[in-house]
Amino acid sequence: MELTAVIESLKSIKRKHPIIITTDSTYVKDGITTWIKSWKINHWKTSNKKSVKNKELWIELDNLSQLYEIKWEWVKGHSGHIENEHADYLANKAIEENL
Repeated sequence: MELTAVIESLKSIKRKHPIIITTDSTYVKDGITTWIKSWKINHWKTSNKKSVKNKELWIELDNLSQLYEIKWEWVKGHSGHIENEHADYLANKAIEENL
């Protein structure tokens, strides 16, 4: 879900300009800023020699990320960060509406 949210957000951008992506997911931030380099070198295997989960999403996010200058910021979830709280609200609302 977190990967898809970032992917769809990047797809919705109409102009190329510097972007700040704020996430409460260390999985997303560390995955795209650190781990992905090793995954690509190791043919999409983790350090434990297992296949990277969500490989297709990571590839798509990597490809989209190359189109923009992105600063990745991590914030603690449910800590009062206004935009993060709003994103959480919208995600939960969408889940409720699709049940």
